[in-house]
Amino acid sequence: MKRLTSDNKMLGYELMKAYPNISCFSTTRHGGCSEGNYASFNCTGYCGDEAEHVQKNREILCELLPQKPLELIIPHQTHSTNIGVIDDACIRANKENRLEDIDAIITELPGYCLCISTADCIPVLLYDPTKQVIAAAHAGWRGTVGKIVAKTLAVMKERYASEEKDIKACIGPGISLAAFEVGDEVYETFRTAGFDMRRIARKEEKWHIDLWEANRLQLLGHGVKAENIEVAGICTYQNYLDFFSARRLGIRSGRILSGIMLHR
Repeated sequence: MKRLTSDNKMLGYELMKAYPNISCFSTTRHGGCSEGNYASFNCTGYCGDEAEHVQKNREILCELLPQKPLELIIPHQTHSTNIGVIDDACIRANKENRLEDIDAIITELPGYCLCISTADCIPVLLYDPTKQVIAAAHAGWRGTVGKIVAKTLAVMKERYASEEKDIKACIGPGISLAAFEVGDEVYETFRTAGFDMRRIARKEEKWHIDLWEANRLQLLGHGVKAENIEVAGICTYQNYLDFFSARRLGIRSGRILSGIMLHR
């Protein structure tokens, strides 16, 4: 995987290399201190890993970034479509409460690294270089059906006057069409939500759904330009030795951390 750093700890995004004032990345499984199904670079504290290992891995992550964050902002995700805005009031308040039951976060504050935890679900990282606003969204199948990416774009527009045509979007590692087998009820949920099933679904023994394409189409449908969207195209299920996969390793396993930060 040529986009991994030389130490294999991080995945970068070509689209964002034109903007040296931001960091944009996804972690891999390599280079940390966690053990077992969390081995080794798990930075998420909501999945059962030892707290001291998580803290050490976060310290390693912060040192890897071009600029050390003031803080990693990591919400407690629940497959909702709830969106949190990280503003001065949030920073001063009890952020732990503000980040409970949140699956997308937005900020214009430099130095705060917005992070989404995934292990087969789809991380979507957004950047508006005109208004200098960033966002990170957790788009599992429930979040995708609930249009969390579209709702995040709407909040960016309402709160910060971001225009969709200016948005740069990175769709990170997640489960692929080939690996994401679903029941008829999940297929029907997507169909009744208005998705073009000819574009995102394929019938084998069971239905398979393309969450990468479902989210890409959602971005396109809300005005993000095709050339401003990068899809990592890395299947976590197939590449579970490099990226965490809950379907492979079980729910009590590590998580990829995908993050984006405006530099100070």
